[in-house]
Amino acid sequence: MARPEDLLAIAQQKADRVRTARPTGIVIAADTGVFRAGKSYGKPRDLGEAREILRALSGGWHSVFTGLVLHHDREFREELVETRVQFKNLADHEVERYLAQENVLDKAGAYAIQGRAAPFVTRIEGDFFNVMGLPLATLYALLLDLGWKPPAP
Repeated sequence: MARPEDLLAIAQQKADRVRTARPTGIVIAADTGVFRAGKSYGKPRDLGEAREILRALSGGWHSVFTGLVLHHDREFREELVETRVQFKNLADHEVERYLAQENVLDKAGAYAIQGRAAPFVTRIEGDFFNVMGLPLATLYALLLDLGWKPPAP
């Protein structure tokens, strides 16, 4: 993945696979990636790569993008959501402690904002839930746009 827009294509592929198995109903698919200075940071292959990613994100801003795709019958919606996140300067011992305590191999950017990486974040601009992988406000708006109604109380 080289560009944030690629996340939409990946989410579309996921939605197509589900749509093949379940042709009716609402299908929601998403893919999330982390970008800094034109470079993409996906899920690390191993702890060494996770260490490199965290060092690259240390002390600056990065963007978390989620490509969100919804299908309902013949209707389709998609949105690319960006949230900017600022990390503090991370000391080597903080990175090592974090990697020893958190499973990061299934996380884009090698961190979970809702987990033990929360103290690394000094500022956030945008949807916190997007950084977790599912921009809930955008999802809700797209569902409403497709005609979905929340269940009555």
